[in-house]
Amino acid sequence: MTTPLRQTDRKREAIIQAAISEFRSQGFDATSMDKIAATAEVSKRTVYNHFPSKDDLFTAILLQLWKSAASQHELTYQAERSLKEQLIDFLKGKMRMLCDVNFIDLARVAVAATIHAPDRARDMVEKLNSQEGGIVAWIKAAQADGKLKAGDPNLMGDMLQGQLKAIAFWPQIAMGQAMLSAAQQKQVIQLTADMFLLYYAKF
Repeated sequence: MTTPLRQTDRKREAIIQAAISEFRSQGFDATSMDKIAATAEVSKRTVYNHFPSKDDLFTAILLQLWKSAASQHELTYQAERSLKEQLIDFLKGKMRMLCDVNFIDLARVAVAATIHAPDRARDMVEKLNSQEGGIVAWIKAAQADGKLKAGDPNLMGDMLQGQLKAIAFWPQIAMGQAMLSAAQQKQVIQLTADMFLLYYAKF
């Protein structure tokens, strides 16, 4: 049986949904907390009780989309499974996020909002990157198990994920390219896993 949301949780969800709508249609700078409050049908004070600033609200939305789009399950190293199988599972989750329309739309807003505000961009990136620690822990565990070569796990994780973003994120954000088809997604995931293991795996 599903537990009903508390009133405070319902208001928070209403604020987030209103903010998503406003950010997507108006952009970051043109969206005000007043407008978000009106769209959510709550007081501006209620909005600020949940989110101290517009930046905090926007970052919360990106984090929520990241979690839901990637359908995250805990990434745990499994010694009995092949490295490739585990990487494929991880990369599929990342690809689902990168091909989520809501995430891409809001990512475009984020890029536009932060390109001239390095401090804001740094804060958002740090918060988003904090959600990507699972792959770093996985790499460390695989290294400790003697399956991956020595190297900086953070750099290795960035290199792995950067392969996807170079094809399934930045072209869509910066140049308006179409989302990858299912066949293209599968191909990119396979190649990314193969390239990573070709260099780092101990055979």
